[in-house]
Amino acid sequence: MRRLILGTVVACIACSGGTSAPHLARIAPIQSELTRDEQIAHALSRLSYGARPGDIDLVRRVGLERWIALQLTPERIKDPAGDSAVASYESLATPTNELTAAFREVRMARRDTTRRGEPAIMQSRRDLQMAVNEVGSAKLARAVVSERQLYEQMVDFWENHFSVFVGKGQTRLFIPSYDRDVIRPLALGRFRDLLGAVAQSPAMLFYLDNAQSGADSTHRTLAELGRSSRRPFAGRRRPGLNENYARELMELHTLGVDGGYTQQDVIEVARALTGWSIDQAAGAFVFRPAIHDADEKMVLGSRLEAGRGIEDGEQVLDILARHPSTARFITRKLAVRFVSDSAPPELVSRCAAVFTKTDGDIRQVVQCVVTSPEFFSKRAYRAKVKTPFEVVASALRAAEATPDGSPRATQIVARLGQPIFGRQTPDGWPDRAEEWVNAGAMVNRVNFGLSLAQGRAPGVRLKQASLDKSVASLLSSPEFQRR
Repeated sequence: MRRLILGTVVACIACSGGTSAPHLARIAPIQSELTRDEQIAHALSRLSYGARPGDIDLVRRVGLERWIALQLTPERIKDPAGDSAVASYESLATPTNELTAAFREVRMARRDTTRRGEPAIMQSRRDLQMAVNEVGSAKLARAVVSERQLYEQMVDFWENHFSVFVGKGQTRLFIPSYDRDVIRPLALGRFRDLLGAVAQSPAMLFYLDNAQSGADSTHRTLAELGRSSRRPFAGRRRPGLNENYARELMELHTLGVDGGYTQQDVIEVARALTGWSIDQAAGAFVFRPAIHDADEKMVLGSRLEAGRGIEDGEQVLDILARHPSTARFITRKLAVRFVSDSAPPELVSRCAAVFTKTDGDIRQVVQCVVTSPEFFSKRAYRAKVKTPFEVVASALRAAEATPDGSPRATQIVARLGQPIFGRQTPDGWPDRAEEWVNAGAMVNRVNFGLSLAQGRAPGVRLKQASLDKSVASLLSSPEFQRR
């Protein structure tokens, strides 16, 4: 079976991937002080979730440069194993409006105690829980079995960069569409498109409270400027301005904390994004002109004219996506993810220039990072500590094991300290060693490796009843904790 999979992957090198698939990138022969086998092992440990038996031979046959080029164009990779792994998760395709309808049913039943035990209500509860659980289970399954490994790495990168917390209220209703419709389609696209999709995603709008943000009493709405026939706040309070999303948009999503913005910029951006809200029935983005602050604004030195609507927010996203600080901030995070915790400054400058030149083409920026001399340097080799998600995914790949489709495998990730979509603060899980290197964490990782080697890891299917001693030793060794 393994030989068949390898043959399929090699055959895909010649696949056209359809007329819309981009051309394979031209990657110059890699120059490195690492040996060729070290280069291959390094690429597999950073650009995938770890090597499976036979993967090093596969990359030798394909050629490292061509393998990287193919990983940068996942549209060209046939992925029957990945497709099959997620096919059983029926809730992944559930429309958000069905989840919001189920949520309303459950909420109404809580108020009407006579309905709490109704079969329909019980089923709605199960559907809601399954929708959240299956997103996490499918994410781990794809990381383990998909041939589009760099793509899965980038999906994880962006879901961590644009982090939302599943435990905050209705956010969980929007997690499936956040993964399916927002992050995955744009993970290797243009940053401005991704930024806009996130800004209009109900998951982010609810998590960072922008759905409730409206013009305060000191500014006029579109209604008050005469672009609407009614005055919505006559006799009742305005919703008021909420700065949460505006602040994190600049600090965490684009410019970075030292990116050159002020508190006044936070206020102005929040004003520009008033009215960006959620249609609760549809579970989708809606712009509400009645609560949009339509007065003039000034954001990072750029004037936003009075009397406009959704155009204010779109212009803000344009400004932020194309700001030099954003190019540096995003590129530095990619360098930390793929190269080293210290993010070599020369690499960041060089690849930030690619970000600017290509108008935020994520694929080209990633190519700049992962084909660089810094990436293939001795200093970067085995220098990163794996996150809990990476530990679990890479261990399953090394053991040729697969998640069984239940939430139990993702609960292992949570017990190791990184629940999927479980970061409460919007900064995402840290990607530096100090967060994950401590005595308790390392003991838990070793225990997981031993339980997997003994066939006792919950939620995991092994191809054989027990693993040989060499693999068992690998899975529980300190060296396995690095990539």
